[in-house]
Amino acid sequence: MSESLSGWLALREAADAAARSVALTEALIGRLTRDRPLRILDLGSGTGSNVRYLARYLRHDQDWLLVDADAALLADARAQMSSWPVRSSARLHIETQQLNLGELDRLEIFSGRDLVTASALLDLVSDTWLDALAKQCRAAGAIALFSLTYNGHSSCEPAEPEDEAIRLLMNRHQKANDKGFGRAAGPGAVASAERAFAAAGYRVERAASDWRLSPEARELQRALISGWAEAAREIAPEQTTMIEDWLDRRLAHVDAGRSRVIVGHDDLAAWIATG
Repeated sequence: MSESLSGWLALREAADAAARSVALTEALIGRLTRDRPLRILDLGSGTGSNVRYLARYLRHDQDWLLVDADAALLADARAQMSSWPVRSSARLHIETQQLNLGELDRLEIFSGRDLVTASALLDLVSDTWLDALAKQCRAAGAIALFSLTYNGHSSCEPAEPEDEAIRLLMNRHQKANDKGFGRAAGPGAVASAERAFAAAGYRVERAASDWRLSPEARELQRALISGWAEAAREIAPEQTTMIEDWLDRRLAHVDAGRSRVIVGHDDLAAWIATG
């Protein structure tokens, strides 16, 4: 599982970086302290793509703690970062910790952190987990940045008659998921996180970070569309024939170099409100 997940994370990293809101990232970074190394917590770190994205904007010394339940992914992150070219004079110190993040009420990893961040995580966790996350960030006095949360919207060109049905099945599947965080908030995660951080005393801003996949992103499109079909089959096995027919036509568009896919995401930034 780790090997396949590592491959998926590598496949999507360029699309993630292209989609993220630079304006929101830079606005948030301007609020971070600069008189000492930044202490940053990255939740659900995977292979470290969030570090590789943010380090180029955080133009001063950084101490990162990367946390994930998957030891193999963290080992991959350490290997990738050991040879990653730091693009500024800033010092970049990285530690990793294998930890099940399903329960946040007893974790000390937030203590003393200036920034708590995650990428492509919030739609996998529950509303209750998001409430706990906001409270942990508030207790630490940390700024928060969560990127690339799926918002339930997608579209494909050329269109197929079943596209909307597949999208709805995919969204149902995501909301039925439990990855160890409780029932997933799914497409409602950004709105839920916004409410949770506002209730914890934060000012919250959101920005679109949609994937816009061109025909050249053929490998990523194939993996994405195949994943949609798998999720649809799991949630509605009685519709397998329709799903397989749709999948064949969608992949034919990809292979012919005429497929364009948009997947809706949102970035969310939060800082403690003053005044």
